[in-house]
Amino acid sequence: MNTIKNIYLYGMNECLPYNDFGTFLKKTFPYKVQKISINAGFTCPNRDGSKGYGGCSYCNNQTFNPEYCKTDKSITMQLSEGVRFFARKYPEMKYLAYFQAYTNTYSNDMGTLIAKYEEALRFPDVAGIIIGTRPDCMPDALLNYFAELAKKVFVMIEYGVESTLDSTLRRINRGHTQAESAATIIRTAQKGIYVGAHLILGLPGENTADMLRHAKVLSSLPITTLKLHQLQLIKQTRMALEYEETREDFHLFGVDEYIDLVIDFAERTRPSIVLERFVSQSPKELLIAPDWGLKNYEFTAKVLRRFKERKTWQGRLYREEDSAGCITSPL
Repeated sequence: MNTIKNIYLYGMNECLPYNDFGTFLKKTFPYKVQKISINAGFTCPNRDGSKGYGGCSYCNNQTFNPEYCKTDKSITMQLSEGVRFFARKYPEMKYLAYFQAYTNTYSNDMGTLIAKYEEALRFPDVAGIIIGTRPDCMPDALLNYFAELAKKVFVMIEYGVESTLDSTLRRINRGHTQAESAATIIRTAQKGIYVGAHLILGLPGENTADMLRHAKVLSSLPITTLKLHQLQLIKQTRMALEYEETREDFHLFGVDEYIDLVIDFAERTRPSIVLERFVSQSPKELLIAPDWGLKNYEFTAKVLRRFKERKTWQGRLYREEDSAGCITSPL
């Protein structure tokens, strides 16, 4: 915390008031790296009946995928098209294959899973993989595979936590509990693997105190990176219908209000956690609300200005003893 505070307040302008993802990558790799998203044709246990049907109530997976991410294309082809876009400008760039869409560890056939990952790792200039998944879809055998892989290449597992309240997780049809999230995050970190987490701010039924408590709960866990994003109502989702029926349960943030919430959240977040993202941007043709009309970089610029106006930084209100009381050991 003191490093972030002192650098930010005393003028080393290359540094930021929060622990950012770009700096993390520069410390981790001796070269530029770029994530390339992959849709490897997975589904989810709460779509195919294993946990439920219909998926999470807020989810329309079309919001996650670049145009080149189509399941009729092989992993190699998707990587080739993604790399082609960046290589023109940065010919020395290396890449992280990002298995993003749906649950990328969900299969009864571990051999099929590993074949997909290793196809990506064989692609020229791929320096590692990032696997997006759920905390209830990481069997020990697969985690052991990732632990061995992490000794040779960069490996990060990103878990969709979304909320630390079980009442919210039930309402949005996640199909797992906060205890499962905590246990799997701890198991993964204990294997020497980088751990990412995703969290949605503004889910129905949660108030500001609930959302700020998420910061304390997640700060008590061995998380490397954290992605935040605002609740967005997306067409063709159950949550969009729920919003029409029970609007009083929803609070859709204005941009300035959400920026202050993000900074309040960051102040309570362990300083060593990398805040990879503050906001998400769904395709305009799928978005119902809120529509702020801002690109991600424009939003981040506003966040930085507000940090400076408030003379604050990530971890300013973080206290280890507060976070320690949030989690009883899930193991």
